[in-house]
Amino acid sequence: MMIATMLQDLASNMLWTQMLSQAEVPAGKPESIWSIVTSGGIPGLMILFVLLSFSVAAVYLVVDQSLALRRQDVVPEKLSEEVAAALQSSRVTEAETLLRQKPSVLAGIIAVGLNHREYGWPEVEKSVEDALFDQSSRMLRRIDYLAMIANLAPMVGLLGTVTGMIFAFRQVAATRGAAGAGDLAEGIYQALVTTVGGLLVAIPALAASGVLRNRVDALLSDVTMHADRALAPLRRRAAATSRLVSASTPGGGRIVAVPPAQMPGRKAPRPEQDGTR
Repeated sequence: MMIATMLQDLASNMLWTQMLSQAEVPAGKPESIWSIVTSGGIPGLMILFVLLSFSVAAVYLVVDQSLALRRQDVVPEKLSEEVAAALQSSRVTEAETLLRQKPSVLAGIIAVGLNHREYGWPEVEKSVEDALFDQSSRMLRRIDYLAMIANLAPMVGLLGTVTGMIFAFRQVAATRGAAGAGDLAEGIYQALVTTVGGLLVAIPALAASGVLRNRVDALLSDVTMHADRALAPLRRRAAATSRLVSASTPGGGRIVAVPPAQMPGRKAPRPEQDGTR
């Protein structure tokens, strides 16, 4: 009987507590986005403004690189085949005209190789490799800025969170512990808004930088393949010339020791110089 009475009192207390909580918290409209944004106060608004600037810059970089990395602007169709056909017939002027008519990354790489053709194929090959390295650095420069935004945005959001928690605990210290858990939770809630903002900027920026970087790698691989195809006639001509020189050189191109008496401009020794009379 005593146990039943205790259970009945406990149930009555729980029901009364629930009714009081419903009466104290009036039903209202859910918080708007603007109220959540402005909940961090002036420091939170300043940090959110920085994050907004990061997001605008990230969108600009993504759009700019998406337009700059179009395949037709980097590797025009049939350019390498047309240049190779012109070089095969020794029409270097026509090949240079084709490169000027289709300005692109591939055209610039091939033009660098043609400009060094007079110095031999090794120099052409080295100049093309250097041009590809420079072009790779140039194409990845803005993507590196996008990756930097993706790394900085969470740090800025974390700065807002730490700042908000400092203000929350400062309020607790100012009231000598009189501030309740609700006041502390409200301060932390306001601080976490900046963390959410930082992650909303960082996650898409990081994903976009990875996709664009892979796009650059794929395009540069195609540029290397097409540049090698376009300059193949120069390589074959250099190899043929090397074989001819090797065949016309005594000893098959090997260094042969020549007696001093057979050297050009060298006179034979006189008999008295040999010790003979």
